[in-house]
Amino acid sequence: MLQFPKNELAQLVIIACEHYEVETVVISPGSRNAALIIGFVNHPNIQTLSIVDERSAAFFALGIAQQTRKPVAIVCTSGSALLNYYPAVAEAFYSQIPLIVISADRPKNMIDIGDGQTIRQENVLANHTLFNANLKEGSAFLSFNKSTLENAFQFALNQNGPIHINVPFSDPLYDLTPKMESFNFEKILKDENLWQDETPLDVEELQQFANIWNGSEKKMVLLGAYFSNELIEKQLEHLTKDPSVIVLTEVSSNTSNAKFINNIDKVIFPLTDEVFEKLKPEILLTFGGMVVSKRIKEFLRTYQPKHHWHISKTTAPDTYFCLNQHFKISPELFFSQFFFLTKTKESNFQNDWLRLKELRVKSHNEFLNKCEFSDIKVFEVVLNSLPDNSQLQLSNSSVIRYAQLFDVNPTVKVFCNRGTSGIDGSTSTAIGAAFAYENQTVFITGDISFFYDQTALWNQYIPQNFRIILINNQGGGIFRFLPGPSTTNVLDYFETPHALTAEHLCKMYGFEYQKAQNESALNNCLKDFYADSNQPKLLEIITPRTQNDVILKSYFKSL
Repeated sequence: MLQFPKNELAQLVIIACEHYEVETVVISPGSRNAALIIGFVNHPNIQTLSIVDERSAAFFALGIAQQTRKPVAIVCTSGSALLNYYPAVAEAFYSQIPLIVISADRPKNMIDIGDGQTIRQENVLANHTLFNANLKEGSAFLSFNKSTLENAFQFALNQNGPIHINVPFSDPLYDLTPKMESFNFEKILKDENLWQDETPLDVEELQQFANIWNGSEKKMVLLGAYFSNELIEKQLEHLTKDPSVIVLTEVSSNTSNAKFINNIDKVIFPLTDEVFEKLKPEILLTFGGMVVSKRIKEFLRTYQPKHHWHISKTTAPDTYFCLNQHFKISPELFFSQFFFLTKTKESNFQNDWLRLKELRVKSHNEFLNKCEFSDIKVFEVVLNSLPDNSQLQLSNSSVIRYAQLFDVNPTVKVFCNRGTSGIDGSTSTAIGAAFAYENQTVFITGDISFFYDQTALWNQYIPQNFRIILINNQGGGIFRFLPGPSTTNVLDYFETPHALTAEHLCKMYGFEYQKAQNESALNNCLKDFYADSNQPKLLEIITPRTQNDVILKSYFKSL
């Protein structure tokens, strides 16, 4: 027989989650959240998952929401448990992912009196949440609590970001009832994902921008992280028919075309001021999430376009310090309207960029054909080995930057936590994404990121076809490439050198373990690495710690 919490406030929160289409709840154990645990686990329409470590649980939930593009809830007990959610909450905030944080709390009269497992929980995540719902105990507050929850979910669903619902519970915590009460929540006027259901822009106002566009000979479209679709790919392809337009994308943009600049750093790294001035756009049109390339940021901040327009239904970051227009609409609808008002313009702008790309690709291939075994060579081999229609998850720091230098199989979708660019939850996010993704997920990570988030493997929901490729260069190799750390006498504190391997972790957590220390061994391991198996696999690749930065610097010099 199903059991539900007798506590009215717990029932209210659970029914609100069901009403607002929360299908998955990730629970971390505790006692103060007992009523929520009992209610969610016994709810027939909600999937519940149990992850002990709250920090990992939050990133795991974020990975699920990243793939499903639906709100996912995380539930914890009172005290410091809630604070462990914060890194993932910040990532969700900047990556615009709907994460529903539900924390159980002590009653208000028990705060700051020396009671155990008690902190000031109300608004503790406020700097990186869209709404903070501080609920109140007692039937007298039913109307207040209901309207507060309605407002909270309005923000989560319409602005795509995290909200915090703080729920105080007095004892008793385990009283049960055989059925739930019924509460009628307001239907949210949700902005539909379908661009056809959006309200179009005013045509006369848009015509003013089209006139500027039509009169400009140098136009750059820059796409950050994006959950791509067939329509946007066709629209971007249409842009390439205009010789005055160049499209720049990143590995996480999930779009590719022979006429795009897909590897920005590779193309612009060695350019002179004279060439930068020639390639400077008059109009910069941006959309999508965070941009990885530091070089393109430096370029556009130094050689600022006359016009920077950003397309997004929600936020418009002034990344290049020259933003002067925010089109509050989806890119798909924007281009569907804009193309009727634009015309091509004779220009050499696109060709100038594409000629540079051709030169860089040639130099890139020549270098790698002769390159010795190192991080960059590993990326060439591994990225070429990815199965069609798989999903690639990348950790931060060196990994995402190396991946930016290569073209990835266009059937492979690529994701990375670039909202805050932290290393702290990359593995947990990848496992959450793998849980939610039907096909195979491959996760490429560096050693510091992997060992930092090793409790991610303490997870009973890891698919058997999940694959981790761990590039172990025995420390934070990126700090050897950056000019600053190596000039100090404390490089070890930046790099954190170590002699750890993942072999024993794999044995403990039930991963099949393989190891490669040269190119021949790597190619041999990859032959059956992606094949079906009875357990997930990890391939650890040992690269030369003191040579990777030397080889990478030689690579950029060769361009």
